[in-house]
Amino acid sequence: MKEKIDDLNWKILECLQVNARESFANIGRKVGLTPPAVAERIKKLEDLEILTGYHAVVSHSKTGHALRAIITVRAFMGKLKPFLALVDSLKEVVNCYRITGNENIIMEVVFVDQFHLEKFIDKLIQYGETRTHIILSEVVSRAPIQKG
Repeated sequence: MKEKIDDLNWKILECLQVNARESFANIGRKVGLTPPAVAERIKKLEDLEILTGYHAVVSHSKTGHALRAIITVRAFMGKLKPFLALVDSLKEVVNCYRITGNENIIMEVVFVDQFHLEKFIDKLIQYGETRTHIILSEVVSRAPIQKG
């Protein structure tokens, strides 16, 4: 069953996507509800799994991972399942998606330097053909989901 999200819940979701640590009181002032009413609505959004978590955003460059890349993998015959079993253990992988098209996998990865990237690619080539794109800058990042 698809749960309909009303306008107040959308406003609450917008507030939380900008600042997940915002207090119920501040959100309430913005959306016109009491703090307990905001808390109740957030709890229901969590229970319905519309709101699935709260995350810290960490600067990759300030933690020593100055090189970021997008890597796609076109898995060799019989190598996709072993790769999927491995990918979660690769500490360089920030995001990974199984996709349609010529490639099977697209990953966002972080590295200390180009030598770290080279070693990472050496691990991947046994699973398939890789294509690497160095990220120069972010154009859109963490854009909030908005009411359709």
